[in-house]
Amino acid sequence: GHIQIFKHGLKSYRDLPLRMAEFGVVHRYEPSGALHGLLRVRAFTQDDAHVFCTEEQMAEECLKINELILSTYADFGFEEVVVKLSTRPEKRVGSDEAWDQAEAIMTRVLNEIEARSGGRIKTGINPGEGAFYGPKFEYTLRDAIGREWQCGTTQVDFNLPSRFGAYYIGPDSEKKTPVMIHRAIFGSLERFTGILIEHYAGHLPLWLSPLQIVVCTITQDADDYAYEVAAAARKLGLAVEVDARNEKITYKVREHSLAKIPVLLVAGKKEAAERTISMRRLGSQAQTQLPLDEALKRLADEATPPDVRV
Repeated sequence: GHIQIFKHGLKSYRDLPLRMAEFGVVHRYEPSGALHGLLRVRAFTQDDAHVFCTEEQMAEECLKINELILSTYADFGFEEVVVKLSTRPEKRVGSDEAWDQAEAIMTRVLNEIEARSGGRIKTGINPGEGAFYGPKFEYTLRDAIGREWQCGTTQVDFNLPSRFGAYYIGPDSEKKTPVMIHRAIFGSLERFTGILIEHYAGHLPLWLSPLQIVVCTITQDADDYAYEVAAAARKLGLAVEVDARNEKITYKVREHSLAKIPVLLVAGKKEAAERTISMRRLGSQAQTQLPLDEALKRLADEATPPDVRV
């Protein structure tokens, strides 16, 4: 689809690199015995992107994609990443010369990825595991208990643009075929969501949690204050609910802890009178009492996604 968009209108070398991205649904007829929760499904959402560039731009574009992928994984808490180069498969399209050229460039990029990371990112080779149209990088994550998951890919394609008649006008006014780089950061959004849940054992960081805070009342005298706290939290963009049921506070805390709510704010008559709030974190027995404004500001800062924090 992106090749057809590229072909719509005359393109010059000055227009390159040209980057396109979309979310699309991919269907695969997986055997029923191979299906496994969110991790292996028959239909999934892929973050699909393509970069059209010149051969001279290819290495730098691959390095930019690598930085984007690694920074995204780091935001989600994955620091241990392995990048492997998958080389030409037995069944492939294109000449050996084109494959030689593509693999040589990708090998240099792979070495540069490891060098830039100071050895933090491990690299390797997957012989014969490339796509039928070109070599690719595969990004593998390691979760909290050491399991490895293959997620993102960067695939270099010297063949499909030519087969579909895509071209641009070079500086010599001649038609030239662009290189197309296929890029997916997550690969499958459903699978990545499953990996996140496994990695954090359901205890997601505050900025990722669909429900971030529950305000629990100790007595009915604090109901109005609890709803006031919730309203103030919502104004700061926090996802919050109020538990004003006529139940013991210990019962409420246990119930919401089992549901893995990251933060419980406990409001009683004393907190309402002093304009404070007691904060309890998931997995901790300790409660911290803070002025309401300070507590909400801390939580709002923590709930801001890492890539937009000041």
